Amino acid sequence: MSANPPATTTPEGESDRPRIEEREQEGGNWAIATGRWTALSMSSRRAWEALSSNLAGVPPRDDRAWDLRPIEQLDHIGAQLLWNHWRHAWPARIEMDSQHKAVLDQVALYTCVAPAETGPTLADRFKSFAHNGPRMMFVARDFLRLIGQLTLDVGKLLSAPHRAPWRDFSGQIYHFGTTALPITALVGLLIGVVLAYLTSQQLRQYGAETFIVNILGLSLIRELGPVLAAVLIAGRSGSAITAQIGVMRVTEELDAMRVMGIPHGFRLVMPRVLALAIAMPLISMWTSMAALFGGMIAADLALDISPAYFMSALPRAVPMANLWLAMSKSAVFGVLIALIACYFGLKVKPNTESLGRGTTSSVVTSITVVILVDALFAVLFKGVGFR
Repeated sequence: MSANPPATTTPEGESDRPRIEEREQEGGNWAIATGRWTALSMSSRRAWEALSSNLAGVPPRDDRAWDLRPIEQLDHIGAQLLWNHWRHAWPARIEMDSQHKAVLDQVALYTCVAPAETGPTLADRFKSFAHNGPRMMFVARDFLRLIGQLTLDVGKLLSAPHRAPWRDFSGQIYHFGTTALPITALVGLLIGVVLAYLTSQQLRQYGAETFIVNILGLSLIRELGPVLAAVLIAGRSGSAITAQIGVMRVTEELDAMRVMGIPHGFRLVMPRVLALAIAMPLISMWTSMAALFGGMIAADLALDISPAYFMSALPRAVPMANLWLAMSKSAVFGVLIALIACYFGLKVKPNTESLGRGTTSSVVTSITVVILVDALFAVLFKGVGFR
């Protein structure tokens, strides 16, 4: 037991104020706590600021001894303040009464120390990869298997055309292409009008009204037309493909086809992929024509550019290479949309919840892939189609 420090005297009127005094004694450095360490004595702002500055001037040290016996009254608020000041650890040397020790023991027992947040360790990263890595590899494996099976089915179609499901193929072209013409034309027309009006406001400031033909022609034929058509087809036909095949899974028609020896790829996947590969370039050209028509009407109304001048200047402003590029990447968009839709449709489990989740995933993935592939085409063919 350490030697007791001498008693201290306090000025009159301040005996109730909680405070800590430092003393140098033969036994070492002593921190002596006096006053009433209660919520009532620390309720005023002045008392709290004074105690905070007092505690800041007495930082916790391993070689400092603490004497809590002069404390007149200690409640859980004062004990919590001392325990936090000690950084949730008992000092090496301490003198206190039994009632004060009981309060401090309760505070020390029920005070939870929040663990410090640490970054993921190497083991955590390995576990995360072990959980998500194989799943991504399984998806890549199944998708590559679907592409390989499509290649084999196309080779089978070329070797034996009389065995091909031509009726399914023509029906898919009708559903994916013909029935999509009204909505794609309407959206393309409105996009052309909006783009023409926004562009005309800027071109009029510089007296470059005639360049609206170049802007509309390149942007609509080369980029906006194919991408807009692909997004609409992904939301309309891609979701329909996934829902059709998913319903066949729910109603066990896929299992029945397997039992009867009818291959899923040859009868379900290949007709839809080929139908969209043929329909998408035509829909893209149709959407671009509707958008150009809307832009031509808006240019006539906003900039007094006659439709005759617009039609005569369009071939000079937009080289034919842009049209071939747009149709080529539209065919790629159609193949990817159909493959993604068929993949998610074949992965649907025999319940309605999985059907809805698969349809949503199909549309989102198709639109994302379309935008990524369009960006890839823009980088690869950045020097094609410009005079």
